[in-house]
Amino acid sequence: MKAAILPVTPFQQNCALLWDEDAKRATIVDPGGEVDRILAAVAELGVTVERILLTHGHLDHAGGAAELKERLGGAVEILGPAEEDRFLLEALPEQGARFGLACRAVTPDRWLAEGDRVGIAGIPFAVYHCPGHTPGHVVFVAPREGVAVVGDVLFRGSIGRTDFPYGDHAALVRSIREKLFPLGDHIAFLCGHGPGSTFGTERRTNPFVGDGAVPE
Repeated sequence: MKAAILPVTPFQQNCALLWDEDAKRATIVDPGGEVDRILAAVAELGVTVERILLTHGHLDHAGGAAELKERLGGAVEILGPAEEDRFLLEALPEQGARFGLACRAVTPDRWLAEGDRVGIAGIPFAVYHCPGHTPGHVVFVAPREGVAVVGDVLFRGSIGRTDFPYGDHAALVRSIREKLFPLGDHIAFLCGHGPGSTFGTERRTNPFVGDGAVPE
């Protein structure tokens, strides 16, 4: 599997292009906007996009999904997040208007749930429902390959915001400590903003959820 990270929108959200180098089949995760740039990267890489994955319903992650699907010909499927984020996806135009960004509402071709599997670059990734940042946030993990795509659940040295009306800090901490960290220290992750890390590094050093974090 090959990966390219394209920070998009003023939020510099990490839109991820993941593809099989042999088959040239690609998945795009969290196309938050700047669809022209995303399509230019697809053309430069010479890949065919099979599907679009959404980790959650915030505008910087999902705001370009409807346009991207349309411009790819409409046959590309959109998967995720969990249905608990339906209200956010339906409100994408309002989310965008608050920041001067044009966003279209989107309904996935399939909602995702804990225990589902999705193919990314020919590799089966397990779906984990990790609420807290948003109610329907999902994470994609391939433990054998040591790779995860975690959206805004976990960052290098930080965790996702939970100061929204629908945020749940305790649920986010449980998601990380009880679902992600037990999968193995070796797993390297791509996150929604900034550089990635590994579960092991964050388990040892993250001030919010690491071994030394002060219980709340």
